[in-house]
Amino acid sequence: MIYAVMQLIGGFILAFGWIPQIIQVIRTKSVADLSLKTFGSLVAGIGLMEVYAVHIAQGGVGIPFLITNTLSLVLMLIMIGCILKYRKRP
Repeated sequence: MIYAVMQLIGGFILAFGWIPQIIQVIRTKSVADLSLKTFGSLVAGIGLMEVYAVHIAQGGVGIPFLITNTLSLVLMLIMIGCILKYRKRP
């Protein structure tokens, strides 16, 4: 039980850590220094972990991991959406 709580707390800290960056991008509408390739790689990695999280959650364990991983995936997709929306096209 304590490990599930630690997973939730740690996962929320990792996921919510992206919110200030998302807010900054939305406020400034500037993504000049952000790499779409980096965030694409992060989404690919989190997406693969999401498949694993769903698999272990189906077995009745890993629900905290599924919750926090899904949150991370959603926030990374929002970040990619911001990059695509605000990047300057040549």
